[in-house]
Amino acid sequence: MYLVTFVGNVGIYLVIHFSPNLHTPMYIFLSHLSFIDLCYASSIIPNTINNLLRQKGYISGFGCAMQLFMFSSFGSTECLLFGVMAYDRYVAICNPLHYGTIMTIKTCTILVVASYFTAVIQAAIQTGFTFSLIFCDATINHFICDALPLIRLSCSSTVLNELLISICAALIGGGSLLIILISYIFIVTTVVKIPSSQGKKKAFSTCASHLLCVTLFYGTVLFNYIHPSSGILSRHEIVASVLYTMVIPMLNPIIYSLRNKEVRRNMQQLLRQRNIVDLWLITF
Repeated sequence: MYLVTFVGNVGIYLVIHFSPNLHTPMYIFLSHLSFIDLCYASSIIPNTINNLLRQKGYISGFGCAMQLFMFSSFGSTECLLFGVMAYDRYVAICNPLHYGTIMTIKTCTILVVASYFTAVIQAAIQTGFTFSLIFCDATINHFICDALPLIRLSCSSTVLNELLISICAALIGGGSLLIILISYIFIVTTVVKIPSSQGKKKAFSTCASHLLCVTLFYGTVLFNYIHPSSGILSRHEIVASVLYTMVIPMLNPIIYSLRNKEVRRNMQQLLRQRNIVDLWLITF
């Protein structure tokens, strides 16, 4: 799974980077999504593989803090980026004549930087508050250092931490989801007014990959975070964590590459030109 995640996300990132005709807002956001998925998975899977090979789970206190920070940073950035991508599709479909003036490279850069900055600040606060607690136990009932299973090990009061998790989830996750829902309401309203069935099909096809990735991501994340925080994590919650930390970063590049003719066409051209192969050789 990790090899597929690595090759898929690096492949899409390189194809977009080396294809001038893909240097448009939609593909710029997609390249950042690939980068985020790669970092997101890499903050978790290598340590999990190491623990499975050693047949005992272990991570240092500093390593746990770093994993929580990285996991939270890239997970939150992905939430925000999905919202940005939904807004991009809204402008492209609902205001196509003004798309070039609204979604400029400068605007795209500001939206991406703001997503990263907001997520990093949130993750730093979350990590700081979590590791200011006094822990009664050193055994976490999970395969990753996430905030919820960590605060369940605390001997001190966790009311502030739980409130902070709820606020962050509402502002970042809920805010991004609200933008996605509003964008798609306007998109659907606009598309149903298109007279030709071919036009409707083309409009919906530009949103299909994004909508599928959003559904997979938010479906599993909401399952884990919208529930009471007391008690031990159930097996279902841990399986849901596997889905959004390992499976979804692997599926995202497959979904986008298989459903996108432009990505496939440029990937075939670059492979014929051996640009990708040469870059891999230089990199390694």
